[in-house]
Amino acid sequence: MKSLKIGLVQQNCSIDPEDNINKSYKQILQAAAQGAELVILQELHSNRYFCQTEDVTHFGLAETIPGAATQKYARLAKEAGIVLVISLFEKRAAGLYHNTAVVLEKDGSIAGTYRKMHIPDDPGYHEKFYFTPGDSGFHPITTSVGKLGVLICWDQWYPEAARMMALAGAEILIYPTAIGYDQSDKPEEQQRQLAAWMVVQQGHAIANGIPLIAVNRVGFEADPSQTAGGIDFWGSSFAVGCQGEILAQASADKEELLCIDIDLDQSERVRQIWPFFRDRRIDQYHELQKRFRD
Repeated sequence: MKSLKIGLVQQNCSIDPEDNINKSYKQILQAAAQGAELVILQELHSNRYFCQTEDVTHFGLAETIPGAATQKYARLAKEAGIVLVISLFEKRAAGLYHNTAVVLEKDGSIAGTYRKMHIPDDPGYHEKFYFTPGDSGFHPITTSVGKLGVLICWDQWYPEAARMMALAGAEILIYPTAIGYDQSDKPEEQQRQLAAWMVVQQGHAIANGIPLIAVNRVGFEADPSQTAGGIDFWGSSFAVGCQGEILAQASADKEELLCIDIDLDQSERVRQIWPFFRDRRIDQYHELQKRFRD
């Protein structure tokens, strides 16, 4: 069995970036001490989720890649001897910003980056104000622990993104995430949303015969403008196998480190009994390139 131990770091974020970074560092080192070879942080983990409001001063949080943040995390990855997935607000050029995941190798080098492709714009999630959609396609990042299909948050609702990563050879799908409840929603609606979030990703794992990791932030973050009720991030970070089975799940309201073993050979066995790739009608899918079939 080709086994890979993975660390999922679920944390809440304060208004102090140094405090957030220090908590991440401690959890990363703890995961490495438990034998993790791959550690994954949540979306935009160094700061509170600033996209609740449209505020030009927040562009000051953006940083270049490579830059100070990647250098710091690269040193940590090398010290711990792990592959590390981090999430940054990237300044690509003046007036051009991305929501970007960076994968750091065990030697501290940058193995690759992924710029978020699907950008939401909803109450409390004003990401189109800050982020330009990624333009480099869906390509796995090759590392010493395997080919990682790294996507980000809103990407997780799109089967096309997961499929393209799998078709390009990804051995595991990875989603750093920041998602939570609207305070005005009733409890039953909140539970429907949480269940849908999990089920759609379990579907990606099943349809592609590939394990999947989702790492979410946790805790309440108030709306700085005080015009809305803020977001209660629902945590519940989880890992599923390639038949959609839940391998581990974090709590909904606490900071937590999960360390789990993933069987990467299981994909081959499952794809032999569920040959979805074999039976795809690629000659009939051209209309997927249309926005809508009128």
